[in-house]
This record gives sequence, structure tokens and C-alpha cells, in this order.
Amino acid sequence: MHTRLDRAHRTAPVAFGLVALGIVCVLFLWDAFPGIFPPRSHEFLGAFPLAMIALAYLVYQSARRPALREWVKAIMLAVAFLCWAANQLWPELRLAVILNDIAIGLFVLDVFLVIIGWPAAFT
Repeated sequence: MHTRLDRAHRTAPVAFGLVALGIVCVLFLWDAFPGIFPPRSHEFLGAFPLAMIALAYLVYQSARRPALREWVKAIMLAVAFLCWAANQLWPELRLAVILNDIAIGLFVLDVFLVIIGWPAAFT
């Protein structure tokens, strides 16, 4: 059963999410005016919000105290975001390609699991 979290339990994930969204706005500024930013700032601006939203989602899920299967799915999604963040931060590394492929696989698996209804939602 899905219940809405009270304010105290929403504060941290919402704060992390707002930071992530704020950095995304700065990323869009970089897209419009790349010359005003230091070299390699795009890598950080691309990676940081991905890592922050992964953290926000895990903190949110920990406050919800989901069933084990939902935890597994939440961790899988957070790992996908973290792999994508690493790919953004270190694009020149050979490992970045592998991390990107892991992220792709985990995102595809996550959506597939939603499509087949796993884990079953209890409403």
C-alpha cells in the first residue's frame, strides 16, 4: 500500500531532488553559454544531478520502508543513475563505456519490470 510520507520524512529526498534540479538548470545555462564556464564543467554538471537524484531516491525509499523486492528495484535504478553519472564525469575512460552500457541495461530492465508488473503493487 502506498502512503504519502509526512513532511519530516520527505525533507531530505525533496532537498536532494531540488539540488539536482537546480544543477540541471545550470547545465542548461552551460548549453546556452558554454564560454562562461570553466573547462570540464559540463562533465560535472551532467554527473552531479544524476548522482543526487539517485541519492534522493534511495533516501525516499528508505523512509517508505518498501518490501524487499521494491528495495531491489530501487537500488537497481539508483545504480543505473550512478553508472550514468560516472560515464558523464569520466567520458574518456574505457570504463565509462562499460558503465554507460550497465546503465542502459538497468534502465531497460527497470522499464520492462514495470511493464510486466514486478514487483506486484499492493493497492
